[in-house]
Amino acid sequence: MKRVAVPVVEGKLSEHFEECNFCEIFEIDGDKVKSNETEVIPSDIGKLPEWAKQQNITDIIAYRIDKNIIKLFTKEKINLFIGINIDTSEKLIEGYVNGTLKSDEKIILEITSENE
Repeated sequence: MKRVAVPVVEGKLSEHFEECNFCEIFEIDGDKVKSNETEVIPSDIGKLPEWAKQQNITDIIAYRIDKNIIKLFTKEKINLFIGINIDTSEKLIEGYVNGTLKSDEKIILEITSENE
């Protein structure tokens, strides 16, 4: 069973994970979505990995994310799908289940080269 979080603003993937207030969390068993719920996320970005662990989140789909907290998610063994094009959470979950999510290489390069 997977629990996949999608940070959302107005029903679509948030441009910046740290700047949204809600995540849609989808519970997935195999290739079936069993349930979904919307949760308020902490405003302190340093608490996001701990919050995700408490929610039993296994994976997060994001467009942009602060590279300083990537290691914190990794420490909690939470998979990050970064640079995913903005779309509705339902379409993103469909792509996740089908294995067709694709990262924007430009966003990945932007995140990995920040402040180096």
